[in-house]
Amino acid sequence: MTAPTSASFWFRLTALVYDLFPLIALWMLTVALSLLAVGGDVDVAHPPAGFHLAQQIALAAVTASYFVVSWTRGGQTIGMRAWRLRVTALDGGALPWRRALIRFVVAAGSAGIGLLWCLVDRERLGWHDRDAGSRVVRLPATK
Repeated sequence: MTAPTSASFWFRLTALVYDLFPLIALWMLTVALSLLAVGGDVDVAHPPAGFHLAQQIALAAVTASYFVVSWTRGGQTIGMRAWRLRVTALDGGALPWRRALIRFVVAAGSAGIGLLWCLVDRERLGWHDRDAGSRVVRLPATK
């Protein structure tokens, strides 16, 4: 059996696009729950104090949870499973939750530039991979 190789930028980008679908469903559920919490009726011009901030924090927490939990429990999001990608520590082991959280924060904060770094990095690591001590590998096809 051959060792997994670092995933290309294009596989990583495609997996990220796939991950938008479950994220959209989670975001819709989060917004529905936040509307339910205020009685389901929000005047857009005059929302309750702090409503938008609370909703943004909830959406960010749901997004972070989706990625961090996926990376720490099996190393794969739904989109990564479709393309046989896995996040691992640099030594090939599982990524601990603290490093997965660092990976998410740096990836989100770099607004995509950190992912583009994979195109020029010799080891195909993004900024978030470098900071978290992680790598995305492409798994061999199973028969």
